[in-house]
Amino acid sequence: MQKVLLESGIRNINKLSQRYPKAEIYFHQDLDGVTTAIAMKNYLEQHGIKVVDVHVIQYGDKEFSVKKNDAQGDTMPVLVDFAHGKPMFVIHTDHHDRQAGAEDTKSTSFRQSRSNVETISQIVSPKEIFPNEDILLISTVDSANFASQNISVDDVINYTFELDKDESLKRNKTLLGLVTNKLLLAFKNKPGFLEELVMNSKPSIMSILQNIKRIMVEKGYATVPEMEKNKAAYIQSMKGSENVKIEGNIIVQYGGGSMVKPGSYDRYTPFKNNPDADFLVIAWPLGLVQASCNPFKKDRELKGVNLGDIAQEVLSKWESQLKEREIPLSTIKWISEDTKGFGPESVGFTFKDFVALYGKNFKTMDNGREILTHVGEMMEIPFSELPEEHREMLDDVTVNAWDLIQANSGGHKCITNISGLVYLGRSNRPPKGKYKYDPNKEDSAYVKFTKMIQNEFVRLLKEKIAEG
Repeated sequence: MQKVLLESGIRNINKLSQRYPKAEIYFHQDLDGVTTAIAMKNYLEQHGIKVVDVHVIQYGDKEFSVKKNDAQGDTMPVLVDFAHGKPMFVIHTDHHDRQAGAEDTKSTSFRQSRSNVETISQIVSPKEIFPNEDILLISTVDSANFASQNISVDDVINYTFELDKDESLKRNKTLLGLVTNKLLLAFKNKPGFLEELVMNSKPSIMSILQNIKRIMVEKGYATVPEMEKNKAAYIQSMKGSENVKIEGNIIVQYGGGSMVKPGSYDRYTPFKNNPDADFLVIAWPLGLVQASCNPFKKDRELKGVNLGDIAQEVLSKWESQLKEREIPLSTIKWISEDTKGFGPESVGFTFKDFVALYGKNFKTMDNGREILTHVGEMMEIPFSELPEEHREMLDDVTVNAWDLIQANSGGHKCITNISGLVYLGRSNRPPKGKYKYDPNKEDSAYVKFTKMIQNEFVRLLKEKIAEG
C-alpha cells in the first residue's frame, strides 16, 4: 500500500455536480461505512447530485465482485470508508492511515480520524450532517475505544435497548447506539439489508435503528429474543471450547466456533468470557492471524506493548523463506474472483488492482516484461473465462510471498493482523470437484503455517510483557 497525502474536502464538487446529475455510493459493511454513506448521500444531494443506488464493498470476498461503473455516463461512482481504491471511482474518501489504488481518482479526501463519518459530516460538509453525540458513538465503535467512554463488553454485545430513567440522557443515547450497531452487524450479510438502510435512513442513529426494526419485521429476520438466546448459547459454547486457551493474560484462539445461528457470534466474546485478559491472538483457517488489546481495559497501551511492531518481528523470522516463494498472478486473480457474488457485471481483479496492492514488487519469467503488454488486457477478463494459454502467461507474473503478506497485513499498537497466508496453500488453478472439509485429516500446510505464526506471536508477546 502507498502513503497518500492527507487532504480534506472534496475537490471540484461544483464542477462534478455539473458533470454528474446522479451518483452511486460504494461503502464498507459496518456502522462507520453505513453512516459515512448516509452522510455522503446527504452531502452530494446538497450539491444537486441525486444518489440513485448504493453498494456494499468488503475486503476480500466482495471487493472484486462489486458492480462495474466506468463513470462515462451520467452516474458518478463514489467510494467511502474503504482503503483500496479503483480507477473507476471519481470520489474516494477514507480515514485509515494508508490507501492503495487512488492515484487516478479525481477527488479524494484522506484524513486520519476515528471514523470516516466524522470527516464527511463535520469537515467536508459545510453544515453538520450527523449530530455530535452520534459521531462520538460511531467513532468509539469504529476505533473500539470503549474504555474511555466507560462502555463494558455487556453494553457492546447487547441486542435490547430499554430507556433507563436513572441514567443520564448521554448514557441512554450511547446504549441505544450500541444496540443499533449490534443489530446492524447481525444482519449485515442479508442481501440488500445495508443498502436499504443507507437509501432510507436519515442522518441519525435513531433513524437507522427504526429502519432496522422495520426491516426485521418485513423480511422475517430473527427476533431479538431468538438472537439473545443464540448469543447466550454461543458464549457458553466458547467457554468450554478446546480451541480457546489462556496463556497468562493472553487469550489464544483458533477459529470462531459455530457461527451459523443468527446473532450468535460476536468478536468480543473472548473478552466477555475472559475479562481479565489483556490480549487476544486469534488464528483463522482462512489464513489470518489477528491480535488485539482488550478494548474494555483503561490502559490499552499496556506498558508500551505494540502489537503492530510484534507482527513485523514475527514475520521477519520467515522473511528469507517468504521472499523465495513466488505467488503467480493467476493464483491471485483466481482467488480474488472465486466468490459467490461474482458475475458478469463485477469489476474483477485487474492488473491495476495488482499494481495498486503490490506496487512494482512483481517480476516476470521467461519472456520478461514483454508479456506485460498483454497482461493488462487479459486481466480485464474474468479468470473463469480465460483460455489456458492466457492463464499460463499469468503464471509467469509473480509477487513473492513476503511482499504479498505485507501488502495484505497491517494495523497499529492495539490491533493488528497478518493476512494473505491463504495464498501459500493454493495452486495456480482451481481444484477439480468440490472441496469438503474432513476433520480427520491433518491440517494443510498453510494452516500449519498460520498456527506457527500465531504461536510465535504469543511467544514474542509474552516476552514483551515480561520486559515491560
